[in-house]
Amino acid sequence: MSQTYGKTRWKRFALVMVPSIAATAAVGVSIANNALAASFSVSGQSFKVTTPELHGRNFAQFGSIDAESNGTPHPVAVSAFDEATIKGLCQSVVTDPNVIPGLPWKLPKIILRLEAGNSEDVKKQVYAKNLLIDLDQLNADAEFSNINIGQEASTLKGEATQGWKSKLGGLPSGQTGFAQAAEKADLYNVQQTAWATSAGTFKLPGLKLALHTDGSGECY
Repeated sequence: MSQTYGKTRWKRFALVMVPSIAATAAVGVSIANNALAASFSVSGQSFKVTTPELHGRNFAQFGSIDAESNGTPHPVAVSAFDEATIKGLCQSVVTDPNVIPGLPWKLPKIILRLEAGNSEDVKKQVYAKNLLIDLDQLNADAEFSNINIGQEASTLKGEATQGWKSKLGGLPSGQTGFAQAAEKADLYNVQQTAWATSAGTFKLPGLKLALHTDGSGECY
């Protein structure tokens, strides 16, 4: 295969995440210097997501902090897509009902599993606009087109990223947080652990939701 300028392929996305991990590690310093505001409040539970294919347009990634309602911080790498098509989406979260105060009986852990877009027809796959994923672990095979690694977070231009900034009241023009961006991102065999997901539009054809109490049901 001939090499094309501006197109980068890595067999394991872990290699791509190296600069993102560095960015996340520096988030605390950035916040201390008022360079980055903390992101969104989360429930305190992470969840697992898998998909055999995700194809996104105007991809960006940068470091941030999510915080639980009690103030506990979670450093995250925010992945932003102006548009994304997701094949065979699976999302699962484990809940322990025994942490509910005053519950008079003991119950098994409950796994909530959501599936959608399990079709070869792209029109019947999951579609998201202005998709934001706050994650702290991701494995995949990935290909990026016209990627720029190392730009300042404040210079990111994508619509999804701009929406994220507006929720925080914007980022300073002198922001020096590490970021990366690409015109197109194609991810395969995705496994990730996330703390929050949001989208302006989220279409879920063939949606299936089930509760599992036998210990099965997690996406991976």
